[in-house]
Amino acid sequence: MAKIIGLKELRENTDNYISQVEKGRSFTVVRRSKPIFKIVPVDEWGDEGKWKTLIDFTKINPRGVPVEDIFAALKKSIKKDEKSSKIHRQSKQKG
Repeated sequence: MAKIIGLKELRENTDNYISQVEKGRSFTVVRRSKPIFKIVPVDEWGDEGKWKTLIDFTKINPRGVPVEDIFAALKKSIKKDEKSSKIHRQSKQKG
């Protein structure tokens, strides 16, 4: 069960809560007694290690990449995948 903490408490002790989340703890953050969000470890969803890097933008520019460049790279990747899928379907139909 997630521990309930106030938003002010989280802001004032962010590093402490990050450390606790890294150790597997979860928190529900409240503002004026109303829950506003949860902080959970990434692997709580069971997807740790299942993410695949499609495009490593740090290779383009480690300091940051404009969103336009990100969209252009993603569109290029999608077109490449679509072309590959089309070729695969055609080869299956022939075989």
